[in-house]
Amino acid sequence: MAVPILKMVLLLNGHEHNTFLHRHHVPSLFVGQSRRGSMKINQINNSASAGNESQPLLSEIGTERVKELQEIKTAEEPEIKLADTWRKLHGEDDWVGMLDPFHPLLRSELTRYGEMAQACYDAFDFDPFSIYCGSCKFSPGKFFQSLGLTQHGYEVTCYLHATCNINFPSFFKRSLRSEKWSQAANWIGFVAVSNDETSAHLGRRDITIAWRGTVTRLEWLADFMYFLRPIKVRMIPCPDPRVEVETGFLHLYTDRNRNCPFSKYSAREQVLTEVKRLMQQHKGEKLSITITGHSLGSALAILNAYDIAETGVEIMDDGQAAPICVFSFSGPRVGNIRFKERIDKLGVKVLRVRNVHDQVPLAPGIFFNERVPSTLQKLAERFSWWYSHVGVELALNHKDSPFLKETNDLACFHNLEAHLHLIDGYHGKGRKFVLANGRDIALVNKATDFLKDHYLVPPNWWQRENKGLVQNHKGHWIQLERQDLEDHLKKYAPTSRHWE
Repeated sequence: MAVPILKMVLLLNGHEHNTFLHRHHVPSLFVGQSRRGSMKINQINNSASAGNESQPLLSEIGTERVKELQEIKTAEEPEIKLADTWRKLHGEDDWVGMLDPFHPLLRSELTRYGEMAQACYDAFDFDPFSIYCGSCKFSPGKFFQSLGLTQHGYEVTCYLHATCNINFPSFFKRSLRSEKWSQAANWIGFVAVSNDETSAHLGRRDITIAWRGTVTRLEWLADFMYFLRPIKVRMIPCPDPRVEVETGFLHLYTDRNRNCPFSKYSAREQVLTEVKRLMQQHKGEKLSITITGHSLGSALAILNAYDIAETGVEIMDDGQAAPICVFSFSGPRVGNIRFKERIDKLGVKVLRVRNVHDQVPLAPGIFFNERVPSTLQKLAERFSWWYSHVGVELALNHKDSPFLKETNDLACFHNLEAHLHLIDGYHGKGRKFVLANGRDIALVNKATDFLKDHYLVPPNWWQRENKGLVQNHKGHWIQLERQDLEDHLKKYAPTSRHWE
């Protein structure tokens, strides 16, 4: 009987994993989902001895992996605590010297926030047969517990919902049932805050905002790509009328529907209200604001970060500003050159992670963007189709991973779990791809068919047990009613006094 190689890989990563934690004083809650599927050495040896079919794989994969780990650790790394270096990890120096070679603590930070963004996909109800399609499947109080992410040490304080007056069929999901939880809204993310124990390890109280993006289909680009529009048109303050942002992103961030209790206030109003509340609740503490998102969620994260800085929500009572950082995964361009210049001036730090084969970060502005000569950029400022990326880029290449198959599927190149896999194995340009934190490679195939077949991980394996149906006392399979949606409206929705 063949033994799944992912279990062997996780075991062989164990020495690197433990050494990393010892050197950097990082608790297990900061290394991602590396503990999932781990096994003891004798268990793997016993399984492997059950048949000869697995022996060549042990020799080929196991021995080479040990050699690679030894090569990577030839130079002893200095002992660093996360609490002592969080400002640099948050982009204080624009990550100079941390990307090549790749700093192990930055890898863990990117993994943690990437898993926050991935949680937005895993918790979203995509099932059109569900009455709750378009909502979050879990209540805020049990969000991380339901997803097996309690090791991160955060608590969800608010859910974010959005509506849009422009038709975005590839993004907004609707139930096929006549009776729906909402006719106009979709769940689009959450706000969370680190608990006391995690805050002590981080060196500050961290307010995290995660925005939901798009999972696999890339058609959403066509839905959202209209033209640049001055950001002030949507009532977002800006001293420079030349600062412009993609119209579709602006609508999703600022639209509201007064007839819908979940989108009575825009996503913008909801998130600013909650950040302001948390800043007040934790006044006197050292604070940070970290925003993350993948794909479309990345665009919303960058727009949200700009908005917080421009409106001054991050300013504390003592006049100091809580640092704002965006960890963006496979995101498109958001605005024009003036938007980039303004976000730089405001001190917002953005680290963009992308797969060089992914097409989404190339749009919008495929031909007219920040890569053209500066002289042409000045001439193009008057046009509404000249876009620019913001921040610092970390470029990864999925072809460097020995675990991923050859494919022409663009959705695989764009997949967030694939990006987190690449982060785990990246050590710098020209360096061997070696999994550093032992992140389970099976996670790559949650919503794709990207792993090589001999790892025996089925494609698209992630689903909720029985798709959320339960058997009642009559033996009928039904979908339970959810009280948590009404509770959300009472406890988490913004109150009118903040905005009217």
